Amino acid sequence: MPVPGRFTIHARDGKARRATLHTAHGEIQTPVFMPVGTQGSVKAVGPDDLLQAGSQIILGNTYHLYLRPGDELVARRGGLHRFMSWDKPILTDSGGFQVFSLSTIRKISEKGVEFRSYLDGSKHFFSPEKAISIQQNLGSDIMMVLDECVGYGADREYTARSLERTTRWARRCREVHTPGADGQLMFGIIQGGFHEDLREESLGQLLEIPFEGYAIGGLSVGESTEDMYRILNHIGPRMPEEKPRYLMGVGTPMDILEGIESGVDMFDCVLPTRNARNGTLFTSQGKVNIKRAEFREDDGPLDPNCQCYTCRNFSRAYLRHLYTAREILSYRLNSLHNIAFFLELARQAREAIEGGRFAELKAHYQGIYGTDGRNQRKGGAHHKPKRRFG
Repeated sequence: MPVPGRFTIHARDGKARRATLHTAHGEIQTPVFMPVGTQGSVKAVGPDDLLQAGSQIILGNTYHLYLRPGDELVARRGGLHRFMSWDKPILTDSGGFQVFSLSTIRKISEKGVEFRSYLDGSKHFFSPEKAISIQQNLGSDIMMVLDECVGYGADREYTARSLERTTRWARRCREVHTPGADGQLMFGIIQGGFHEDLREESLGQLLEIPFEGYAIGGLSVGESTEDMYRILNHIGPRMPEEKPRYLMGVGTPMDILEGIESGVDMFDCVLPTRNARNGTLFTSQGKVNIKRAEFREDDGPLDPNCQCYTCRNFSRAYLRHLYTAREILSYRLNSLHNIAFFLELARQAREAIEGGRFAELKAHYQGIYGTDGRNQRKGGAHHKPKRRFG
């Protein structure tokens, strides 16, 4: 079996790459979309649903699993894979963005971050070493370093100081986990806000440590689509060619295709499941608001070009009925479809790269989605800790 961390590029189309990443729990074919299972569960769907839809890897969150049910409890039950009955790869975010979101109830120092639980107000402390210890207990295949995510609009001076601290924290994360130990990989996170030179500085510092992969953090934090793409297109191609590249907490269909065109391999976002619970569904013909009265007597499938369980078995009229009646089944069927759509988008991207047709694929979806959803990017590994999660 290939050593975890081995990354093999099979094809290129411009900057877009088609590759395989090996982990302790199996191969990941990239580009890949990762459904978000923040608290050890992808909202409204089960592991069998995810497998049937073609999920290769899912994401869990260190912050939330630490608070509830507790990483040590998970460890006593054999780790997160066994606890949630998922035998494929898992990536865990370090909780840096969640702590960042708690700006009114946290304190940042060189040692780490002190914060209060959003559940009961109890006080907690995350050091870089603690963030890695939690992820070791969870047993994820890919661990993320603890970073400070700087909000959009932060001044250059603070952003520069912050990225330096993120680098120091990243080095401490690396020091407490030997590369490849227990088959767990570790990714560094590039910060630097919306300054191209600071992004390059952050990347350069992280390359000195080094890591099994690199992620772009601090995007989808309130900026415009133009600003996000500016940073993405600048730093994406500069990341190590021989390592996997991960764009955290982004995005819409067009955000993902833009990222792939910039050379990014991995994506996650709560958008598919969150929008599903709000009745907004992604299809090959554009977004569908299933609440609309026009679907009341529509016997056609949600998406005639989709082979997911929802589209093969239920009509738009039924899906509208479930949603307006507030039936729990509505959440499951809508979520199943949206997840399947995003997974299919990634599969099509892999196929297009292999065939040298990626620009054609992107142009096709541009005609359908344009820049629609630019204000819906927030959420993913990097989403705010409200009472309800994706």
